[in-house]
Amino acid sequence: MILCRSLLGLTAACLAGSPSAAPALAATAPAPAPGCLPSGDGYLRAHLAGAILADIDWPNSGTVCEGESKPDAAGVRLSFRRMRGSHPNLAFVFGLSGVREGQAVQGAGANLTIMVQGTSRIYGTLGDTRCTVDRLTQRPLASPHVYRVEVRGFCTQPAHAVRGEGDVLVSRFDFAGQVNYALDDEAK
Repeated sequence: MILCRSLLGLTAACLAGSPSAAPALAATAPAPAPGCLPSGDGYLRAHLAGAILADIDWPNSGTVCEGESKPDAAGVRLSFRRMRGSHPNLAFVFGLSGVREGQAVQGAGANLTIMVQGTSRIYGTLGDTRCTVDRLTQRPLASPHVYRVEVRGFCTQPAHAVRGEGDVLVSRFDFAGQVNYALDDEAK
């Protein structure tokens, strides 16, 4: 639920498309952690083409990541963004199907949403058939039900603009973040 609430605020700021929306989000959200994983080995790497041209190589430091299990089905949702003021100012949300606590996965579907923060530009695959997880591994962290999740994958079709025109193809993505499977239990 924590990830969902923070994504709702992030999406609202993106859709607002005004500079004043971002400070409102910052005032209500908790201060981001200094890095993605406490162990220092979190990251996001991706190649984007189309409406957004970028080679993303975000190290642990300065990257904010969150993850939780999906409430209704086997799967997880992970988000990645850089701390305020970074360029490009993007946020990524990966919805991975068929992922269960502690288990490795190959060939799972992935839903991808890319937001250009502070604007109304949002791109989504609108389902998990356009992107694939080649490999997903999980390693337990110190807290119960919290895992370091490492993923390698690719998309064969682009994410389409939610409003307006344009597509973004993420031909490859690699990341390591954490998933807290206990968050879904706490929300019940």
